[in-house]
Amino acid sequence: MLLFFQIAKSTYFYILKNINEEDSNKKEKKLILDIFNKNKARYGYRRITLELKNRGFIINHKKVKRLMSELNIYGKQPKAKYKSYKGEIGKICKNLLLKKVVDKNKNITYFNRDFQTSNINQIWSTDVSEFHIASGKVYLSPIIDANSREIISYTISRSPNFKQTIDMLKIAFKKHKNLNGLILHSDQGWQYQMKEYRDILKEKNILQSMSRKGNCYDNCIIEIFFGTMKNEMFYGHEYEFKSLDELENAMHKYIKYYNENRIITKLRGMTPKQYRCHSLNNLK
Repeated sequence: MLLFFQIAKSTYFYILKNINEEDSNKKEKKLILDIFNKNKARYGYRRITLELKNRGFIINHKKVKRLMSELNIYGKQPKAKYKSYKGEIGKICKNLLLKKVVDKNKNITYFNRDFQTSNINQIWSTDVSEFHIASGKVYLSPIIDANSREIISYTISRSPNFKQTIDMLKIAFKKHKNLNGLILHSDQGWQYQMKEYRDILKEKNILQSMSRKGNCYDNCIIEIFFGTMKNEMFYGHEYEFKSLDELENAMHKYIKYYNENRIITKLRGMTPKQYRCHSLNNLK
């Protein structure tokens, strides 16, 4: 038959292999598409690989990446941020997350950022981010746990005001009672320099920490969250929100999704809420 059609033997088996491989990948592609669409194009190949594992399908991440490429689907990639710094209007606190390193061989001293935690409620991070659409702007002020990456509390406001920050703290403290020794880190935004803010933390025996001026990497945990959230539910969708109410509703939904459904690779493929429960069980 090969002679009749004048096809080389190697070519024949190459075509046959591709046909068989395509057939064998149909199930995987269907699952990948299902996960990708269910999460609104927010998952890249790493999280899809983890979700497949959660569903009982062990597939190499390189294969998942290749199949996604064949399906022409790609996870969303991160864009800039609202800056709340207005100079020194109150007290600037020390950055408690900097670790001093002395290199005796090179005779230099430098600082490493240390976000390492052994459990939940050891380091929290906060900041404010702006969401701008045709109808106007809204401001999101969340607290994130450095261990579980869970959004502990958040407030949304039509203007960046001090009440928003205080309300965020009240919600967090209502959920979590014993926070002695917790470090609450922020940038040098005007809200965090206010005496009332500092007094509330002091009353709860919470240690206040601030990033160095103009150094966003000192507060990278919350910055990563903002980048992820905007990339997955905001950028490219700005014109879909017809009003600020619509945008705020979408933000509430996303944060619920982020905490309860969105798996994070660094959390061993768990969601922030699952990882918090896992950490609490380890304390028992």
